[in-house]
Amino acid sequence: MRMRPQRLSLWLPPLVLMAAIFAFSAQPNLDSGLGLIDDIGRKVIHFAEYALLCFLWWRPLSASTNPRRAVLLAFVLTSAYAAIDEYHQTFVEGRHGSPVDWLIDSAGAALAAWRTRARERTAR
Repeated sequence: MRMRPQRLSLWLPPLVLMAAIFAFSAQPNLDSGLGLIDDIGRKVIHFAEYALLCFLWWRPLSASTNPRRAVLLAFVLTSAYAAIDEYHQTFVEGRHGSPVDWLIDSAGAALAAWRTRARERTAR
C-alpha cells in the first residue's frame, strides 16, 4: 500500500521536528554563556517547539479522525515525546532530564491544542 504524496507531506513534518529535537537533545551542552537570559530563552524555545510539534501532529491526525480526537491525540503524542526526550537527556553527558522541562514542553503542546480546538469551533 502506497501513501499518496499529500498524505506523506502531512506525516513527515512532525517526524522531522522530532528528529531535530532528538539531535539537539543529544548535544552535551547548548549553553551560550548568557546565564539567566540563556535559561529563559531555552525554556521559551522548548515551549514553542512543542507547541509547533502538537500542531504538526494535529494536521495528519485531523485528516484521519474526528477533530476532537485529533487534538487530543496530538497533545498526548507531543507530551509523551517530551517525556521521552527528557528521559533521553539523562543519558547524555552534561545534560539532565527535568520534570519541569517536561511541564514546559507539555504546556506548549496544551496551548497549541487549545488554540487549534478553539479555531476549529469558530470555523464551523
